[in-house]
Amino acid sequence: MKLVLSKKEMKLSKKRILIIAACLVVLLVGYFILTWPKKVQPEAPTVIVEPAEKGDVEIYGEYVGRIRAQQFVEVRARVEGYLENMLFAEGKYVTKNQVLFVINQDQYRAKADKARAQLKKDEAQALKAKRDLERIRPLYAQNAASQLDLDNAQAAYETAEASVAMSQADLDQAELELGYTLVRSPLSGHISERNVDLGTLVGPGGKSLLATVVKSDTVLVDFNMTALDYLKSKERNIDIGRQDSTRSWQPNITITLADNAVYPYKGYVDFAEPQVDPQTGTFSVRAEMPNPNSVLLPGQFTKVKLLLDVREDAIAVPQKAVTIEKGGAYIFVMRRDSTVEKRFIELGPEFGNNWVVERGLAAGEQVVTEGFHKLTPGIKVRAQAAVPKEDEEQKSKENNPSK
Repeated sequence: MKLVLSKKEMKLSKKRILIIAACLVVLLVGYFILTWPKKVQPEAPTVIVEPAEKGDVEIYGEYVGRIRAQQFVEVRARVEGYLENMLFAEGKYVTKNQVLFVINQDQYRAKADKARAQLKKDEAQALKAKRDLERIRPLYAQNAASQLDLDNAQAAYETAEASVAMSQADLDQAELELGYTLVRSPLSGHISERNVDLGTLVGPGGKSLLATVVKSDTVLVDFNMTALDYLKSKERNIDIGRQDSTRSWQPNITITLADNAVYPYKGYVDFAEPQVDPQTGTFSVRAEMPNPNSVLLPGQFTKVKLLLDVREDAIAVPQKAVTIEKGGAYIFVMRRDSTVEKRFIELGPEFGNNWVVERGLAAGEQVVTEGFHKLTPGIKVRAQAAVPKEDEEQKSKENNPSK
């Protein structure tokens, strides 16, 4: 056995070792290339975007109002007597001149009969005096009667005519008092419960309140506005309480009922107090509102929404998209290349869940409404359109069928 290799064999052995080493290096490099962890690219954040909308925006103020009747009239007795009858159902609707109460008429009917008889007596005396005067005149012309006779006949006739006039006035007064025994409704409306019982002695002088009649087919809504609201309305050239024919709209109110339902009719402001209450810093405003079905009851409180202004062709964004800090208010706007821009804007009045943008945004620009808290200017985003409100309501109903 040979222990010493020949030179040729040693060369072959070195080549094999080099080839094997090269193969191992290639295998190791390939292994590291295949198994080395790849650098993961950060995924673009997903945001919700909505286009900035342009349209007419209604600006409202909210207040607490109180309803009162347009007319509230007290029914009182105008003559003295015992209450004999009541001809209405309490709480029901009565018409103008409808008889409500009857006062005992005996003494007033007797007084009218006496005045009527006195009038007939005086008319008869006046007729006799007239005939006497007509007989004296031709006799005086023929010197058959003296001037004194003529003067006496003339005076007797004039006295009789005056007595007739006085008796006629007494009869008119007696018949008027007799008519007052029928107490009538001064207007059409709903009547309250009676304040007196049958058999009660009532009389004039404002002491005997029998009932009240409320006209409530139209009601008045009173509420108070702050001096700040007044100044803002002046800045917008709006005079609360006055109709302006140059505007396409007028200050109107809507009210909310006790069950939180919105009353279907609108009222219009017809009066505003010209001075501010120094104790409250507010001034009174009154609106007139139709009430055909008597849904609104005088005395009840209600929520009032007053239309203060209408901004035509205004640009609006959701409140949730706006961030307000010391430097101002800003939003994130998505550009066409899907990158976002932090943009400062000038805000106007708020309405509902939106802001009016006075400056800094154009209609149709894509505003980020959700997911902007994780954004930095210039970052690329994946945009999703906002779910329409109708779809959200439908999903809510499907998830909560009991509602």
